[in-house]
Amino acid sequence: MSLPLSHRSLFAPHALLPAGWASNVLLQWDATGHLIAVTPDSPPNNSPRAAGPVLPGLSNLHSHAFQRAMAGLTEFRGAAQDSFWSWRTLMYQFAARLSPEQVEAIATWLYIEMLEAGYTSVCEFHYLHHSPDGTPYADDATLSKALLRAAQTAGIAITLLPVLYQTSGFGGTAPTAGQRRFIRSTDAMLRLLETLKPLCDAQGARLGLAPHSLRAVPPDSLREALAGLHAIDASAPIHIHIAEQTAEVDACLAWSGQRPVEWLLDHAAVDARWCLIHATHMSDTEYQRAAASGAVAGICPSTEANLGDGIFDMPRWLSAGGAWGIGSDSHACVNAAEELMLLEYGQRLQFRQRNVLASAQQPQVASAMLQQAVLGGAQASGRAAQGLAPGQRADFLVLDAQHLALAGLGAPEMLSAHVFASHRSSALDAVWVGGHQQTLSGSRHPLRAQAAAAFTQARAALIAKV
Repeated sequence: MSLPLSHRSLFAPHALLPAGWASNVLLQWDATGHLIAVTPDSPPNNSPRAAGPVLPGLSNLHSHAFQRAMAGLTEFRGAAQDSFWSWRTLMYQFAARLSPEQVEAIATWLYIEMLEAGYTSVCEFHYLHHSPDGTPYADDATLSKALLRAAQTAGIAITLLPVLYQTSGFGGTAPTAGQRRFIRSTDAMLRLLETLKPLCDAQGARLGLAPHSLRAVPPDSLREALAGLHAIDASAPIHIHIAEQTAEVDACLAWSGQRPVEWLLDHAAVDARWCLIHATHMSDTEYQRAAASGAVAGICPSTEANLGDGIFDMPRWLSAGGAWGIGSDSHACVNAAEELMLLEYGQRLQFRQRNVLASAQQPQVASAMLQQAVLGGAQASGRAAQGLAPGQRADFLVLDAQHLALAGLGAPEMLSAHVFASHRSSALDAVWVGGHQQTLSGSRHPLRAQAAAAFTQARAALIAKV
């Protein structure tokens, strides 16, 4: 869907730049999809005109694609007190039924949904590796390739994070039957990464590693996997689930005498390559040390609410200088603006204040959140997507200035209305990735109907197996 080569530019009446809002901004990019000039107070120069304010593209920094097909299917009480752990049992049952073709159909639809709802890239935390009985496929990269194809079909940028998963609990507890599709040795994981690296490079994707959690990766395996990843790509992103549940914190203390984030910081060289997914339950010291490491906190507000995880203390993280981004995780919600809204609302409920995530530099809370989430998402994805600036990817969103919720407002207020006062995806006009327009006017993907039909068929077949 890329425009003709003569039109590697877009004129924005207003755009949110790293330094703040600017008017009459001419965006220009090269054949590689990187911005070469971002010029405020510029004439249009015969460039196409955006339908409204232009916003930097946002990375969805945590995704389990296959779980989109089970969204809404676990909202019933199955135990006296349902929790993350009872939800996980249902998720394992669902994961056991998936075929490679179904994984690709689900992921393709999900990635189209992400584009339509304002994400320009995704970090896929991919732990479904093997056939249903746990036997590796003849091509060990079968399911990884399905996800790469899905991203390419949809037109979303992807950071693929194969998951290392070996044990069911701290201290080397043997994996359960429900985890058999996830399990692989450290050597097998490194071989998979070596296979995937040229495939990702050819597609313009990033490749990283996701040690699933401290309970799923013993210390020796963690150390060996990180050393092997460094040899393959010293700059590769590293993502890990950590301190999501209080039960996990308690189990880690019983095993090691330390809290999860504390243990990780003491036993791994955590730095800016790392993304700490959830990190919901940290002590004051952990907040300070984790922020100082340079790692990104991966906050997933809709999933954390859906699973009853708890609420991340964002003011404490920001006061320590911490970076953060957002993800949709289990995909109960697939909407970038809605995740931002839920993040801010969670903080308001926790602290009984308003506009918690605004700052002295950026008092408009929606603008402040988007700028911060863009930076954290770009860092976590390992991509040059830190905003509308030369050298960064031409990943951006265009708001519809004629949308009823936005019409007649100033640009900062349009973004606020998009996040807090619209149906959120409805106020988007178009989404661009690497200088290619990926959604049509009204933010509708050209493959929407075809992909939706394939998704519906895959989900129906999975439900029929129950």
